Amino acid sequence: MSDAGVFLPQEMIRTKRDGGTIEAADIQKFVAGITDGSVTDGQVAALAMTIFFNGMTPDEGAALTLAMRDSGDVIDWSKYGFAADAPIVDKHSTGGVGDKVSLMLAPIVAACGGFVPMISGRGLGHTGGTLDKLESIPGYDPYPSIDRFAEIVKTVGCSIIGQTGDLAPADKRFYGIRDVTATVESIPLITASILSKKLSAGLRALVMDVKFGSGAFMDSDKKAEELARNIVRVANAADVPTTALLTDMNQVLGRTAGNAVEIFETIDFLLEPRQADKRLMTVTLDLAAHMLALSGAQPNFDVARDKAAVALMKGKAAEVFAKMVAAQGGPADLYEKKHDYLKLAPVVKPVLAGKAGFISGMDTRAIGMAVVALGGGRTDPSAKVDHGVGLTEVCQVGDRVEADEPLAMVYARDDAAAEAAIKSVRAAIDLKPVAPESKPIVALTIGE
Repeated sequence: MSDAGVFLPQEMIRTKRDGGTIEAADIQKFVAGITDGSVTDGQVAALAMTIFFNGMTPDEGAALTLAMRDSGDVIDWSKYGFAADAPIVDKHSTGGVGDKVSLMLAPIVAACGGFVPMISGRGLGHTGGTLDKLESIPGYDPYPSIDRFAEIVKTVGCSIIGQTGDLAPADKRFYGIRDVTATVESIPLITASILSKKLSAGLRALVMDVKFGSGAFMDSDKKAEELARNIVRVANAADVPTTALLTDMNQVLGRTAGNAVEIFETIDFLLEPRQADKRLMTVTLDLAAHMLALSGAQPNFDVARDKAAVALMKGKAAEVFAKMVAAQGGPADLYEKKHDYLKLAPVVKPVLAGKAGFISGMDTRAIGMAVVALGGGRTDPSAKVDHGVGLTEVCQVGDRVEADEPLAMVYARDDAAAEAAIKSVRAAIDLKPVAPESKPIVALTIGE
């Protein structure tokens, strides 16, 4: 970046500040500096702000994603005996309330011939985290060695773990600086952050669940679509075929919100799928079908969706989930003794409707924050969560309720916490005399 050929971070920042395009080699050097500390916090913040205002081209986004991916370990599946065309595929959700889809999705895809090395996160703010839910299960290890992770994927078909410090370490520092410089909302940087972690798992295909609505980080469908299209463009530029689904998060997904309560719903979904919540079923099977078709595990979407439904209805997915839990240290008899292993909080109270009517809408974020207030979520990344608190029997938009019927059941540690949650949940749910218009949970598919 200078006459002497020495890389100068400030010159790269200047190029982007003035609306220019950054070379891939310079992006790689800058990310290397983020990782080893040779680029200062001020320089990282300055680049983030220039990208926030000026954006990035798909090629720049791909270069940033790949450089951040390559800042740590990248899993080479050929080392573990996988063929070059093995259908190694994952899904990522932008987060919501009651979103336990990953828990049933990974075993469904594995039961249909896909391999799912799923690297998931913890909850933050009003959204729940897949790892927190799995840690409700005694003994479940979310941080096996990479060799053990690969072995479970190969023998079981799927494994769900957390991000270790060896996977995309540049992202951790970059995100921390963005968090305190008001640049988190940059779509190119959100894209690179998501994809760098996902692609460090050596994926051959990726399906995104980009949520919009009152319970999503992207509250409008327009913002969500912009993010989804950018992720698909950048991932494809990085040679990872990607499809994105825009899904509605204007209500709790399924009938539970919390940690252990969502494991209960997952088990019921897998063992008794005909009784499952319809919206949860639709989004899970659609995501499964796209994962199977995009990765080549099945020939097309329609065949893949049929196969996914059969695997679920015949109990094959339930078998895979049980094997995954046991392989990662959880109990082998989880299904038989779920009430012994999944301990719920002792104070159980209903959120009574107070009047008759149809559920016309809900402030889903407020419901998520009610779970956080119970102790079931976190606003500080280092905080611990209470796995036993949460909500069950959550009403859905369009449901008819009588005045003395519950909108949800609260599980809390004490009466005061329960009453606070009851007040928050009741205030978050709208009741009207006429049923609202039904809306599909999958609003748009991008990348087909």
